[in-house]
Amino acid sequence: MSIGIVGLGYVGLPLAVAFADAGHDVIGVDVDAAKVAGLRAGRSHVEDIPSEWLERVAGRIEYTTRAVDLHRAEAILVCVPTPLNRNREPDLGPLLGAAQTLAGVMARGQLVVLESTTFPGTTRDHLVPLLEESGLVAGEDFALAFSPERVDPGRTDYTIANTPKIVGGLTPACTQRAVEIYGRVCESLVPVSAPEVAELAKLLENIFRSVNIALVNELAILADRMGIDIWEVVDAAATKPFGFMRFEPGPGMGGHCLPVDPFYLTWKAREYDMVTEFIELAGKVNKQMPYFCLEKIERALNEAGKPVNGSKVLLVGVSYKAGVGDLRESPALKIIELLRARGGDVSYHDPHVPELPQFGLRSAELGRDVDLAVIVTAHPGVDHGAIVEHSPAVLDLRGVTRALRDEKVTQL
Repeated sequence: MSIGIVGLGYVGLPLAVAFADAGHDVIGVDVDAAKVAGLRAGRSHVEDIPSEWLERVAGRIEYTTRAVDLHRAEAILVCVPTPLNRNREPDLGPLLGAAQTLAGVMARGQLVVLESTTFPGTTRDHLVPLLEESGLVAGEDFALAFSPERVDPGRTDYTIANTPKIVGGLTPACTQRAVEIYGRVCESLVPVSAPEVAELAKLLENIFRSVNIALVNELAILADRMGIDIWEVVDAAATKPFGFMRFEPGPGMGGHCLPVDPFYLTWKAREYDMVTEFIELAGKVNKQMPYFCLEKIERALNEAGKPVNGSKVLLVGVSYKAGVGDLRESPALKIIELLRARGGDVSYHDPHVPELPQFGLRSAELGRDVDLAVIVTAHPGVDHGAIVEHSPAVLDLRGVTRALRDEKVTQL
């Protein structure tokens, strides 16, 4: 028997490799034929999975667009996207489509686990009816559970193996079945009483970060008006050994989770006549940060006697997070858009992002003639000291040049 993975993105592909490394055969299914062809050729599209790793497990992973092949699997792990639509409401289209497909290929005795982040009740209220169109009964003829992904792109200290894995089954037997499957690749399992607990736990993790990032971002705006160094404030508060967790300000939130997942709960909360004000306010504050950064850019240029219009502005780092090339929801993209709307001559440097085709830009070499360098994402390996040395003015949105104490550097 083998493990089936539906969706071979940043969640599904690492899972496929993990199970293959543990000696299990894997059937990896994705609707993107080009992605499947690349994987068959040994090319990884996920930064955390080097192509060399695919070569290492080449004999154990079968890549296909044919969902029918999943009938051979012992367990099927669903890792499809759960985005927001343009109205910032949950788009369950990919998930429901996958469930309908599975209903046509499922076999009695299989385990199905949803890993995609979603609102409480999705597994029970949406997956069960669709999967039971197979004629099989959830919790009796097949096991069903929710186990949220906890992938942090670019991170190497916490992986699938040593990150505790939450599992909530439709029944206690379903939970135990999922624990057994994940126990083959995860060192620590955290069984909970129901899928809804696991679904909400995942949202709590991301909402916790979103709210605290918004809090420190709002304080950064206030500290700027008060003439107080927010970085010194955070450093001082972080010396408290209890009751405080360090969060740092920045140009806004990006990535696959924090800008998206909290709104799954705000949407669901309306069903219970509740407005989740903390969550929505956090989203509002974080969405406004690129506009505050634009104001800081305007001020930095103004001090040099220059308008934004016609000024050469270099953005250093455009991915949403240091060390990766992921552009999803990156605040740098909004900053570029805002600067261009004001006539700015924008360029960027990012060793992880060779081009931005939507803007007609390619990563530029450092040391070029600019009016202002703006550090948006502080990638390791980039010499930020050299940027300060060779630029007439620098705006540091990440606090990485504070130790230099150079007068031509403005901090967030």
